[in-house]
Amino acid sequence: MAAQRWRRRWPAYVVAGIVASAVLVPGPGHALSAEPGEAPATPTATATGEPPAPLPAFGAYLDYDLRGVALTAGLSRWLGGTELRVGHTYLPGDVWSNIEGAPRFLDYWAAWRREKADRILVLNVPMLERNEESVSDAEVRALLRRGAAGEFDAHYRSLAARLVALGVPETVLVLGWEMNGTTYTHRCGPDPQAWKTYWNRIVTTMRSVPGQKLRFDFSPSRGLDAVPWTECYPGDDTVDIIGMDTYDQPQGMSFDGQVTEPYGLQKHLDFAKEHGKPISYPEWGLFRNGDNAEYMRRMLAWIDQHKPLYNTLTDYCPHGVWQCRQNPRAAEAYRSVLYGRTGTGPTPVVSPVPTPPPVPLPRPGCSPLDLGDWVEYWLHGKLCVRFDWWSRTR
Repeated sequence: MAAQRWRRRWPAYVVAGIVASAVLVPGPGHALSAEPGEAPATPTATATGEPPAPLPAFGAYLDYDLRGVALTAGLSRWLGGTELRVGHTYLPGDVWSNIEGAPRFLDYWAAWRREKADRILVLNVPMLERNEESVSDAEVRALLRRGAAGEFDAHYRSLAARLVALGVPETVLVLGWEMNGTTYTHRCGPDPQAWKTYWNRIVTTMRSVPGQKLRFDFSPSRGLDAVPWTECYPGDDTVDIIGMDTYDQPQGMSFDGQVTEPYGLQKHLDFAKEHGKPISYPEWGLFRNGDNAEYMRRMLAWIDQHKPLYNTLTDYCPHGVWQCRQNPRAAEAYRSVLYGRTGTGPTPVVSPVPTPPPVPLPRPGCSPLDLGDWVEYWLHGKLCVRFDWWSRTR
């Protein structure tokens, strides 16, 4: 899924210098006094007398850093205490030092993972730097061949050692995700054979680090993209999980169509079974068909039926339901299915999701600043600078 997950962070001294002429504007999914998507009232639950079925391990991509860790508890409360056992974040693919695990937010996610033995930390790992830049096919081909020859081994050895040192040696790594598309520099299409050799080299390198128990998830995007994803499969020896990123697209396609299309959901199931691997859905959510409650119900039923090792909803607009207020019907469907599913006790009946208050718009003459997720988390919104301040002093 082409998604802009990384924004430039501004240093604290820059923030301090502009606060005097700034107005605070709540960010998407935030009111100044509420959590994202938080309902004003607690839903009413009544017992039916039947215990719920065991819930497959699930979570949501909420944000990549400390804010994402903090929001995990809020989403659990919104779901009536249903526990999110999966934490999901992404390494920046801009420079090699970040792919090596330099970002400090890994410390916070590792601490969250270590709190409970049954939690799963899922980490998306790019296979090349400049991963979301427009790198040509010819350059991608050359980079894949350099990787296949071992030029980049040290970066992945460093990442494995970092994860072991953080006490999360069993992390699930979604390596080179959506390789069958055109979005990322680590795409497979320019040279599938070099891509597979490079994948195998990365996995072998990381598995050589003492203490590691890493699991590697091969996760293409659903359907026939730039190349059939089966042509990129690197082999059973280096793949632990066969995942699939699946969103509600293209426009007009039903859920049944997503199941039966070439290289769709059914092909994913069949392929994993043939290779004796568990499945996963590292990314899924709404998209081209808008606030589609039917898709949400069908996808959750599919997950319940086929029991992936884990799944994580992408919870930002346009894909999500908690932090994205433009999907109220799908949010109600998601919440109704997952509300109060603790694995014990009666199945609750959930009241409809109340409509959250609208997000205030910036004031006229006020330009919002992008300060990065870290600053906006602590400010509970964006800073909005007035550029007409000079005229008001005359």
